[in-house]
Amino acid sequence: MDFRVDRIRKIRKLPTPEDGLRALVDRAPDAEAALDRFGERLRPMGETLYRLRRRIATAGVGVLTVWLFLHVVFGANGMVVYKQKRDEAEFLRKEVHSLQQENESYTQQIQHLKSDPQAIEKEAREQLHYARPGEVVYVAPPPAAASQPRTNSAKK
Repeated sequence: MDFRVDRIRKIRKLPTPEDGLRALVDRAPDAEAALDRFGERLRPMGETLYRLRRRIATAGVGVLTVWLFLHVVFGANGMVVYKQKRDEAEFLRKEVHSLQQENESYTQQIQHLKSDPQAIEKEAREQLHYARPGEVVYVAPPPAAASQPRTNSAKK
């Protein structure tokens, strides 16, 4: 093993707080000059913005108005969605009314079957194909479904 030291590295001296303040004070005039140059470059733009402030404000209000209009009309709860929901609610009201009428009809039919013997007999004859002694019941076959032709030539 070789323990020879070829070169001694230079030990760096840590800066003191006074050095930092001194550097800051030395560079202050340069920083002020740079800030003045930057301000001089921005001054024409600032003056232009100041002269156009009313137009800029009017344009901003216009953009806000357009955005608000689009949000009210086409937003998540906008007028388009409101109209769809209103139409859907009207459709559901009609459906509920139709189902209530159908329910009332079934209730009347049930009451009629509970109290009227002739209604019971009619249902027994039609649905269950019952007959009285000595009667003959003729039942017609269900209508045959129209068959589809196998080729398109029969459709012409």
